[in-house]
Amino acid sequence: MSTVAAKYTAADSIQVLEGLEPVRKRPSMYIGGVDAKGLHHLAWEIVDNSVDEHLNGHADEIRVTLHKPGDALTVSDNGRGIPTDIHPKHKKSGVELVLTVLHAGGKFGDGESGYYHSGGLHGVGASVVNALARKLVATVKRDGHEYVQTFAKGVPLTKLEKVGPARGHGTTIYFEPDNSIFKVTRFDADTLKSRLEDMSFIHSGLKITFKNEVTGETTEFSHPGGIPEYLAKLVKRTEKATVTEAIFGVKRDTGERVECALQWTESTDESISSYVNGIRTPGGGTHENGLKTAVRKAVQNYCEIHPEAKKAIKGLKISAEDIREGIVAVLSVFVREPMFQGQTKEKLNNPELEAAIDNFIRPALETWLNNNKSAADLIVGRIVLSAQAREASRAAATEVKRKTTTSRRLSLPGKLADCKSTDRDDTELFIVEGDSAGGSTKQGRNNVYQAVLPLKGKILNGEDLPTYKVMQNQELSDLVTVIGTGAGDKFRYEGLRYGKIILLMDADADGHHITTLMLDFFFRHLPELIKRGHVYIGQPPLYRIDVGKETHWARDDDDKERILAGLKANAKPEITRFKGLGEMDFKALSMTTLDPRSRTVLKVRIDEVLEAANTFKDLLGKDAQPRYDFIMQKADQAADEDLDV
Repeated sequence: MSTVAAKYTAADSIQVLEGLEPVRKRPSMYIGGVDAKGLHHLAWEIVDNSVDEHLNGHADEIRVTLHKPGDALTVSDNGRGIPTDIHPKHKKSGVELVLTVLHAGGKFGDGESGYYHSGGLHGVGASVVNALARKLVATVKRDGHEYVQTFAKGVPLTKLEKVGPARGHGTTIYFEPDNSIFKVTRFDADTLKSRLEDMSFIHSGLKITFKNEVTGETTEFSHPGGIPEYLAKLVKRTEKATVTEAIFGVKRDTGERVECALQWTESTDESISSYVNGIRTPGGGTHENGLKTAVRKAVQNYCEIHPEAKKAIKGLKISAEDIREGIVAVLSVFVREPMFQGQTKEKLNNPELEAAIDNFIRPALETWLNNNKSAADLIVGRIVLSAQAREASRAAATEVKRKTTTSRRLSLPGKLADCKSTDRDDTELFIVEGDSAGGSTKQGRNNVYQAVLPLKGKILNGEDLPTYKVMQNQELSDLVTVIGTGAGDKFRYEGLRYGKIILLMDADADGHHITTLMLDFFFRHLPELIKRGHVYIGQPPLYRIDVGKETHWARDDDDKERILAGLKANAKPEITRFKGLGEMDFKALSMTTLDPRSRTVLKVRIDEVLEAANTFKDLLGKDAQPRYDFIMQKADQAADEDLDV
């Protein structure tokens, strides 16, 4: 562990910018939502604080414990420990300031008193977690003593107490998410493990231990191979051959640290995993744009100075997408003052980073291509094939005779209840299961802009089937005809007939299964519709809860329990569980599920293409073993009513 000196030794190194009050009123502003993603963001905020201690040379170990039954976490590190002395201005201990005041923390100090590198300058992470926790206990070891303070919903229940002498140093945070705010409070062990393992690759000198008390398993993550080792893992996930055995890697440890590794594969997708100060940025940003620019310029420059490559691309319109098709890359940058888009830190906005990353990576990649000519020529050949396929696709689209709206409608399946509007961007297509649900949805919809297509039961599992085989299934063939784009290599985006395609299945286990099959179908055979943001998942209620003259709607069992817990002690609720959408009164269905003014729909987005492909293969592929393993791991989370017996 590094012994970098720092004056993070007193509470006056902590700067305070504003209060904590807004967090509980508008939690989504700080964690992105109160769903499962927002829940896990609490974990990342606390873990990121421990990672900041590692980044600045004060910790080399982090331990994360998932407590039974899965709705509480402990995060512990062997860093310096949060300052415990009293802040001279605010008259509170450093621990209480960090955990109760928004924008209080070492991230606002200079390089000596605070952090040189951190997961963001917001400084709100610990206090936000505390505000949204029904209970939080902070334990600090420093200066030979152990200190403990307990909080609830952001409010101190005790003062910071010196409980006795202690060896070592570090910070431990135990917290339980507030079930009056979160729809679900149970953490997913696989989500935690995956993120922690990724962190161990990015921080090659950091040891991370994950203890799952629910299953009794303990996993240690330590990857001294770092980013090149991580790249090899990601490439393996693609299940596609690599274009070259050699990989490109570049690293700079001085100043603003940068590390990148990449390799071309035969996949039709690109996959770039980018990180800023160790935090995953699924939305990309200026650092990722700099990498993309560097790759494009380096390949173009190589082709310009090598006659064979220049001849190969002559007459072709090589796009940036052609150059990056099949690329798998990992980019990690460390920035003194990162500017993230929002508190969830999904995208980096530092404008200077794009040119800085381009200027660092491009010459290194050019040198690598010139020194590895055999590999470079294979890469150029891969790019040429991609450009040729793209041009052939454009040519085919040009030759397709555009049909009028009237002629298109005459050839549409009879079971489709189409809408009156022909304005694609304003129209919606609801895909529902069965004629009964179709009938209710048709009655409850606004037929000006909402269309309904009922399907018969569970659709074909197309995970391991080519598109032409899938299209032999009547239900899926009808669906593609209604959507208007074609599928697979016959996909034509300009044929799309609806701005929103909403999967509206029953809220039970069968409905979730059909939704999974549908998502796999779109992911494998109509991926462009997901990429362009046209695919959504409807959120119909599973329960109706009547209490006197009041009616509540619950989407699932956790939502139901949350509503019931909030009722008065003498309330006598009447609970109705819907077996399907067809059982709902069409007016209720319209209000809860169809009307944009009162409904909730989830936009389908793929942040990790390789991870999504792996998940679909595990859940729906021909090999049953991964599916069996998944079921055994998750069996304790299944409710009795979800089991098919």
